[in-house]
Amino acid sequence: MASTRDEPLVLGIETSCDETGVGIVRGTTLLADAVASSVDEHARFGGVVPEVASRAHLEAMVPTIERALKEAGVTAKDLDGIAVTAGPGLAGALLVGVSAAKAYAYALGKPLYGVNHLASHICVDQLEHGPLPEPTMALLVSGGHSSLLLSEDITSDVRPLGSTIDDAAGEAFDKIARVLNLGFPGGPVIDRYAREGDPNAIAFPRGLTGPRDAAYDFSFSGLKTSVARWIEAKRAAGEEVPVRDVSASFQEAVVDVLTRKAVRACKDEGVDHLMIGGGVAANSRLRALAQERCEKAGIRLRVPRPKLCTDNGAMVAALGAEMVARNRTASSWDLSADSSLPVTEPHVPGHSHDHAHSHSHDHVHEVSKENLYS
Repeated sequence: MASTRDEPLVLGIETSCDETGVGIVRGTTLLADAVASSVDEHARFGGVVPEVASRAHLEAMVPTIERALKEAGVTAKDLDGIAVTAGPGLAGALLVGVSAAKAYAYALGKPLYGVNHLASHICVDQLEHGPLPEPTMALLVSGGHSSLLLSEDITSDVRPLGSTIDDAAGEAFDKIARVLNLGFPGGPVIDRYAREGDPNAIAFPRGLTGPRDAAYDFSFSGLKTSVARWIEAKRAAGEEVPVRDVSASFQEAVVDVLTRKAVRACKDEGVDHLMIGGGVAANSRLRALAQERCEKAGIRLRVPRPKLCTDNGAMVAALGAEMVARNRTASSWDLSADSSLPVTEPHVPGHSHDHAHSHSHDHVHEVSKENLYS
């Protein structure tokens, strides 16, 4: 094993949604994880407002990078590369991160790596539990997506087995929290109420679990509607809504489906490891049920600590460091933000290096050439 000094020192920038994350990693060791969140600025709207998020990233970027460098005890000149989330995410928000990463990389003369947000969520586990086994089965659950992914090589080969066909798990949590008047974001608050409720109090539906349904796809819109209707019926009858029981029963329906499908995918593909990531992986019941079901099935579960599950710069830096360690081609300066970057592209080498990816990501790039904030 190379001495830690030989391992790549990489700074990662994450701005796909409402968190400005900057992380610094040496190899698989986390040195700094600085986050500036604009979640409070969105709370009054009950959801993330893209323009508000973009402006917040712009204001937070330089101070957050400086804080991370200070925390890591390194200077910008020490870095071996700069990694940034190139997609998927909110286009305007991504642009701020990509532009900042380009500016720093260009000014410092360092290689630039545009990486995939979802692949980063998988790679972050290396910071907690060491190198990822190959292949890795990953269940990613967050506000915008629920996916089952099989990765043979996190820098080049990520295959989607299943994904959300309507509402992602995180969206369902937000919407049910709104119906229950618990505020935004919904995940943490429902988790808290659910701990004091009965998960078997109300039999809510388990989406896409019938024999004819897609084995690895997820659907939570039927569940969301069913819970909302149940609550409305109670209110219409003038009865009090048992918030704790509703939270627990709704949460159970979500995590039951997520863990059942993930364990099934591991068995079907002959993979003895399951990694769970994304914001909803911070949910205490999801962690507990996954642990229980994996133990029964002889599968080793890897879940990073909650702070590494939500969006952060450390995960981007982790994947960037892996790109450097495996000598992957750096991104070219025409790297652009791609709000719908497919998970099959863990990183974007850029056109000048790789003509296979020439299906143009330039639609956003044309905009990024102008100063959006003049």
